[in-house]
Amino acid sequence: MKGIIMAGGEGSRLRPLTCDRPKPLVPVANKPVMEYAIELLRLYGIKDIGVTLQYLPDSIIDYFGDGSAWDVNLYYFVEDKPLGTAGSVKNAEDFLDETFVVVSGDALTDFNLAQAMDFHRSQGAVATLVLTTVPNPLEYGLVITNRDGRIVKFLEKPGWGEVFSDRVNTGIYVLEPEILSLIPERQMFDFSKDLFPELLRRKAPLYAVTLEGYWCDIGNLQQYVEAHRAVLAGTAKVVPPAVYQGNGLWIGKGVQIDETAVLEGPLLIGDYSRIGPGVRLGPYTVIGHNVQVKEGASVKRSVIWDGCYIGPGSELRGAVVGKGVVLESRVGVYEGAVVGDHSKLERGVVVKPEVKIWPHKRIGAGTIQYDSLVWGTGSRKNLFGSQGIPGPVNKDITPEVAAKLGAAYGSIINPNQKIGISCDGLKAAPMLKTAFLAGLLSTGVHGVDCGVLPFSLLRYAVDALGLAGGVHIMSDSRDSTKVWFRFVNEKGLLFSRQQERKLENAFAREDFRRVPPEAMGLTYPITHVAAMYSDYMLDQVDRQKIKERQFQLVVGAPVESALAGLLPNVLDRLGVKLAGFVAGSLAGDEAADRAVPEVLEKLAGEVVKNQADLGVWLDKEGEKLVLVDEKGQIVDAGLYLLFMASVIFQSNPGAAVAMPVTAPKAVECLAERFGGKVVWTKTNTAQLMETVAGEEFRRGQGEYPQLVLQFDAVGALLKLLDFLARGGQDLSSLVSPIPPYHMEVQHTPCPWEAKGQVMRRLIEEHRGQGVELLDGIKIHREQGWALILPDADEPLYRVYTESVSQEAAQELAAFYVDRIRQLVNTQPGGTVPPVSGS
Repeated sequence: MKGIIMAGGEGSRLRPLTCDRPKPLVPVANKPVMEYAIELLRLYGIKDIGVTLQYLPDSIIDYFGDGSAWDVNLYYFVEDKPLGTAGSVKNAEDFLDETFVVVSGDALTDFNLAQAMDFHRSQGAVATLVLTTVPNPLEYGLVITNRDGRIVKFLEKPGWGEVFSDRVNTGIYVLEPEILSLIPERQMFDFSKDLFPELLRRKAPLYAVTLEGYWCDIGNLQQYVEAHRAVLAGTAKVVPPAVYQGNGLWIGKGVQIDETAVLEGPLLIGDYSRIGPGVRLGPYTVIGHNVQVKEGASVKRSVIWDGCYIGPGSELRGAVVGKGVVLESRVGVYEGAVVGDHSKLERGVVVKPEVKIWPHKRIGAGTIQYDSLVWGTGSRKNLFGSQGIPGPVNKDITPEVAAKLGAAYGSIINPNQKIGISCDGLKAAPMLKTAFLAGLLSTGVHGVDCGVLPFSLLRYAVDALGLAGGVHIMSDSRDSTKVWFRFVNEKGLLFSRQQERKLENAFAREDFRRVPPEAMGLTYPITHVAAMYSDYMLDQVDRQKIKERQFQLVVGAPVESALAGLLPNVLDRLGVKLAGFVAGSLAGDEAADRAVPEVLEKLAGEVVKNQADLGVWLDKEGEKLVLVDEKGQIVDAGLYLLFMASVIFQSNPGAAVAMPVTAPKAVECLAERFGGKVVWTKTNTAQLMETVAGEEFRRGQGEYPQLVLQFDAVGALLKLLDFLARGGQDLSSLVSPIPPYHMEVQHTPCPWEAKGQVMRRLIEEHRGQGVELLDGIKIHREQGWALILPDADEPLYRVYTESVSQEAAQELAAFYVDRIRQLVNTQPGGTVPPVSGS
C-alpha cells in the first residue's frame, strides 16, 4: 500500500507563522507537523509516499529530500495552480497503482491506520473515510452512515440546525486507484464537495470508519497551541525530539539549565538551549532549539521557536514566538499574541492579548502594542449570531472593533463601490456608525450615510439606490448595553452564511486593503430615504380604495422607534385615521412567551374601546408586525404566518409560500383549500429571506409578496389595508376561517460541546420513525410533531411541538426536554440545571 501526504496548504489562518513557510513545515513540539505524518505512515508499513505541493514547494523538498532520513521514499508532485484536494491527488495518478492512504500534511494524529485499512478491505470499498468525534462540529464536514458504516449523506460545515452527528471527516482516506478516473485533469476538484458526492450518487461502495485516538486539524492559532498541549499531556501519542526525564520534562541534547531555574512540567526544551538563573518555566511550555532564556524570565503555556532570545525579566503567557525573535529585557507578550519570525521587541515592550506582530518588525522601547502590526491574522469564534454581530458596547464592541468591521467589509468588496449605513437613534449607535465609516473609507469604499432609520428602510435603500450592500447598527431591545451590526447584500437581503464567513475571515486575519489618500472612500449623506420609501410603498397599493374605506387604526410601537415620523404621514396620505397610539416594546422571545405581553393587551383594549377597524404593533426596526382585529383578538406570530399564507393563496391561485419548519402544519390545509403549495425551509432568517426573494416566488405571489408581508412591517400594513379595502372585509372575517392549532416552545440548557453528541443519539433513537432533517430533527408522531433545534447563539436546545391540544403539545415538549437533559447528563462532565426554561 502507498501513501499520499497533501502538503499544499498555505496556512493563511496561521499567519504570521506561515508568512515565510508552508503550513506543513510549521513546527509542533519542535519538529515540522508533516514529519509526524511521515512517521505515522511508516509505522503502519507505508514507505512509498507521494507528497502533493503547491505553496512554497521548494521549502518542503529541501527539508525532507528523498525521505531516506526517515527510512521512506518520498516522491513530489507540484501543482502550478490550485487543484483542490482531489485534483492534487489526481496529479500523482501515475504513482498511484495500488490501494493508497491519503493523509494531511498539516494535521496531527495518532490514529491506528491499520484498523482503517483492514475495514476498507473487509467491506470491499472503493473509498473509506476516517471519521472522529469532536465536541463542536460546525467547522468540519459531517458524515452520516448506516449501521454498516456505508455513507448515506454528507454535510459540509453545517449550522447547528444541521448537526445530526458529532462524527466528522478527518481528511484521512483509504482509496482505490480506480476512483482517480472520476477526477478531471488539471481542474479544481475536491474530495468532500465533488468526488465523494459523485460516488454516493453512483451508489459506489463508499464507507466510513470511526477511529479512536487523537486528531487535530491545525487550522488556526488556537488549534496550533492546543496541539502542543496534547503532545505534552500525552493525549497525542507522538514522540517529540527529546529525552523524557520524568516529572513531565522532555529535555533535548546539549541543554544547559541553571540550578536556580524552576521547571514545572509538562514542558519541552529543545537541543542546545540555555535556561538562565532564576528562570521560571511553567506547564505546557515548549522551548525550541538554540533558545536563550535569560535571568529572571518567566514563560508559561507558550511556544517559542528555534533561535530566540528571551531577555532578562521578560514574561510570556500563552504566547507564540516565531523563529529568531529577540525580546529585550522586561518584555511582556500575553495570551493569544503571536510574534513573527526575526522581529525585535526592545526593552519594556508590552504586546497585548491577541495582537499579531508580522515578521521582521521592530517595536521601540516602552511601546504598548494594542493592535496588530502591520498585517495580522488571528483565530476567533464566529462573529455572527442569528441576526448579525452582537456585543456589549465598549466591552466587546468598541470603536476600534467597529472600525475593524468597516475595514473588513470594505476589503471583501471592490473599491469605489458604495455601502449604505444607518443606525437607530440611541446614543451608542451613531458613535459606532462613525467608527465603522472610518474603517470602511480606508479601504477605498464609499459610505452612503442614511442617518437614523429602521432596518427595513435601509434594506429598501440598498436595493433602490443600487448599492453594493449595507450595514445597520442598532441597540438590543432586551438589553440596552448591547448592540447589533446587521449586514445586507446588494439586494437588501441578510448576509448568507457564506458571506458571513467571508467577513469573519477578513476580520480575523486583519488582512485589510489599505489605499493611498487620494483613493480613500467618501461619505455621501442622504436624508430622503424615508420619503422615497413612502412614495414607493404608496405606489404599490390602491390608494383610492383605501381612502374610500376610511379605516381607523390604533398603532403601537416603541417610543424610540424611527417609524414615529414616517408612519403617521403615510397613513394620513391614505386617509387612515389614527384612533389611538400605544407606546411600548415586546421584550423577550415572542415565540416562547405563552403569556400575552402587556403592550398587546393594552393595544387590544384600545381597539375595542375606540371601535377601530384594527390595531397594529410594529417593532422599532420596522420588521415585525402584530395585528389585533376589530374584536380585540391578537394575531400572534404563528397565526400571522397562516394569515399571510391565506392572503397570498387567495390573491394568487397556485402560488407558493415558504415556511420555516417551526410553522404550524395548518398552513398545508390552507394550501390545499386554495390550491397553493408550501415550501418548507430552515428557520434561519437569511435563508428564508433569500428563498422568498427569488424571482419565481415574487412573480407567483403577485401584488402580495411574502418578502414584504413577512419582513417589512410598514409595507405589510399597507398591503393588508389594500387587501381589506379591495375585498370589503374585516380582519376577523379573514382570521376566523384559519384552522386552529396548538403549539408549544420550551428550551433546556446544553453545553456547546455536547450538542453534536445529543443530536446523533436522538437520530439513532428515532431512525426509521418518520424523521425530517431539514433543520434540526423533526419527529412526526401520531398526534403531532416535535422539532428539536440546537440554538445558534446560546448553549441550549429549543423544542417546538404541535399537537391536538395545548396540553398535549406541552406534554410532548416536556418529554423531549427531559430526554435531552438525560443525554446531556450522560456526557462526561455534562450537567444541566434541574429546571428547564419554557
